[in-house]
Amino acid sequence: MRAYSDVYLGDVVENQGKLFDYVANTYPDKDTEDFINAYMTSKTRQSIDQAKAYVNTMDAKELWEYFKETEHYSLKQGKAMEGFIPNWIGEFYAYYQWYYNIPSAEVNQKVNVDFFKKAYYGLHDLDLAVQKVGEI
Repeated sequence: MRAYSDVYLGDVVENQGKLFDYVANTYPDKDTEDFINAYMTSKTRQSIDQAKAYVNTMDAKELWEYFKETEHYSLKQGKAMEGFIPNWIGEFYAYYQWYYNIPSAEVNQKVNVDFFKKAYYGLHDLDLAVQKVGEI
């Protein structure tokens, strides 16, 4: 059984990818990896896991503002991820969580950002990548 209705899936996957990409590109002197880890273990992401329509339908910028306000989060100094990787990580995490119906915090713990930085070039196709990584 999937995490929530597939009616939300396309928007959630696309918007989470855009969110990660937005943060990486807008804040080049901030730690994208820290943001991703904080987001994936947040109440904001948990609301998406639970299919709360209000959060599931937010676009990337709305989600960013909601996350900062809800979690009282501020970016840490560091280096932003470059290229398409942040977008792909966001999409993968969203699709993987939905596909296996595993809480995002657990997904983040078991399939961490370092894994993605190494595996990105071999796992471009999202559906295939989720199946290759397999259920944790």
